[in-house]
Amino acid sequence: MRAMAKRDSHLVETFVRKKTVWRGRAVNFDVDTVKLPNGKLATREYISHPGAVGVVPFRDKDTVVLVRQYRHPVGEVTLELPAGKIDPRESILSCIKRELAEETGYTASKFTPLIRYWPTPAFADEVLHLFVATGLKAGKVNTDDDEFLEVVHMPFKKALDLVRRGKIRDSKTVVGLLACAVDR
Repeated sequence: MRAMAKRDSHLVETFVRKKTVWRGRAVNFDVDTVKLPNGKLATREYISHPGAVGVVPFRDKDTVVLVRQYRHPVGEVTLELPAGKIDPRESILSCIKRELAEETGYTASKFTPLIRYWPTPAFADEVLHLFVATGLKAGKVNTDDDEFLEVVHMPFKKALDLVRRGKIRDSKTVVGLLACAVDR
C-alpha cells in the first residue's frame, strides 16, 4: 500500500488478505478483505491489471492518427488512440513504441510524456501512461492475430469535436486528446 498523508488516515482501509478468483491472459479478478477505518471487515472486488500505455500520434501539427476497432464488452466499433497492455518486464517506452508500430505501422522520433492516470480506480488497479508521439515515419501495420483494426488520420480539431459530441467515448482517447488540447 502506498504511504498516505496523515490527514487521510481516517479514510484508509487496511489490507488483510487477498484471494485471486480468476487468472486471465490480460487481467486477474481479485477479492481482498480489508479492515475499514471503523474496525469492521469488508471485501473489495477488483480487476488486477499490469498497466497499459496509450499514445497520441501527431502525423503533423494538425493531424492525429487513431484506430477503429470492435470492442466486444460495449458491442461497438470505437475510435481510439493506439494503446496496449504492458508485458511482463517490458518498459513503458518499449511498450509505447511496440503498440504504435503494431497498430499503426508508424515509428516516432520523439515520445513526450502526457499524463498518467487510473481509468477506473473503483474496480481496477490499472495505471494508464499516455504519451505524445511526433516525428512519425510510416511503416507496415503488424497487429496481433486476434486484433482487427483500421488506421484513421484525422484533423486534431475534428477529433476534439467528436469527444465533445460523445462520439469518442473511450477514456484513454478522451483524456489524451483533451490533455493535448490544454497544451495547445
